[in-house]
Amino acid sequence: NKMDINYEKIIHKVIDPLLDNPESVLIRVIPHENQKDIDILVATEKEEISKLIGRKGIIANSIREVVSIAAKADEKRVHIHFESLGGEEEKGE
Repeated sequence: NKMDINYEKIIHKVIDPLLDNPESVLIRVIPHENQKDIDILVATEKEEISKLIGRKGIIANSIREVVSIAAKADEKRVHIHFESLGGEEEKGE
């Protein structure tokens, strides 16, 4: 019993309170060919991205955890990538 989940909305609800400038966040949901996996790119300014990753990636992993719980109800696997708008990708893992 699959649900139609708005991942972008869920991520905004979780991350917006952590940021000074939530309007600067770009979230792209990229479905995979296999229908099971979804890549989500979260990009924002360099100063903001560090707030989303946190020390040792602890905040990034918490965000992944929350979204994964929603994805389980949708029978999907979600992979979230954090990137600063300057270009370089931050793994936080």
